[in-house]
Amino acid sequence: MEKEEKEEKDEKGEENSKEEKENKDENVSKKIERKKIFLVDDTEFSLVRTKQFLKDYYAVYTLDSSAAMFELLEKVKPDLILLDINMPGVDGYETLKKIKAGEAYAEIPVIFLSGRDDEDSIIKGLSLGAVDHVPKPYTPKDLLDRIAANLYPMTYQDELRVDRDKNVSKQTILAVDDSPSMLRSIHFALHNKYKVHTLQKPENLQKNLLNLKPDLILLDYNMPVINGFELFKVIREFPEFQKTPIVFLTSESSVDHLTEAINLGSSDFIVKPFNPRKLRDKIAKCLTR
Repeated sequence: MEKEEKEEKDEKGEENSKEEKENKDENVSKKIERKKIFLVDDTEFSLVRTKQFLKDYYAVYTLDSSAAMFELLEKVKPDLILLDINMPGVDGYETLKKIKAGEAYAEIPVIFLSGRDDEDSIIKGLSLGAVDHVPKPYTPKDLLDRIAANLYPMTYQDELRVDRDKNVSKQTILAVDDSPSMLRSIHFALHNKYKVHTLQKPENLQKNLLNLKPDLILLDYNMPVINGFELFKVIREFPEFQKTPIVFLTSESSVDHLTEAINLGSSDFIVKPFNPRKLRDKIAKCLTR
């Protein structure tokens, strides 16, 4: 009799434990809402293949055209958009321009997926506002890593720590520009050779200068509140940065701006949009003078 009662208690205990675990799993699932990704590609094979290795981690919506994507955007706001460049009708570039023009969608990060992996195509996408460019064919790990990097970005201090640990031998470039897309283009053009840090708000310059101690500074001319030439003078007030090379970036190509930059003592001057190779060449020359 006692044995039967003991077995019955054990069975009830196991059932309760199992029920508690199921309830706990259910509660966790409710709390952790999967991030939503729009996958836009006119090729069915790409849609099926890519969704296959994303579906375990994200809520994936597959769409075969730009029109289908904008129709769904009226009902669902994604956390990220994966966008093919080569599509009939409205291509990825035009689609991205339309996304960035809409106030409700402009902040959604867009990653281009494309068979084009030449530097000009990549820079064009980044300058339009894409956060990354993943060439086809891509591996599941590569795409998942790129998505995670944009959905769960590192903190500023984490970035500094990784740079110190992994890129000790690289020289440091600080790029100051009020345009996020331009900063992305600069980072892409330089990150393989240098430790690149970007700054969109010039009012935070002093803290970044002292923390990073850059070997070279890329400085946009046209910025609100304080322009590049005024910022140049502020930088030179620091004794430790009086000889740091400074290269101006600007859409202004007039002789007056060139003369003013030279008179201030800048190391060089490059007009936007820039050629990535030309930018790298100018930086290399400035750092070896």
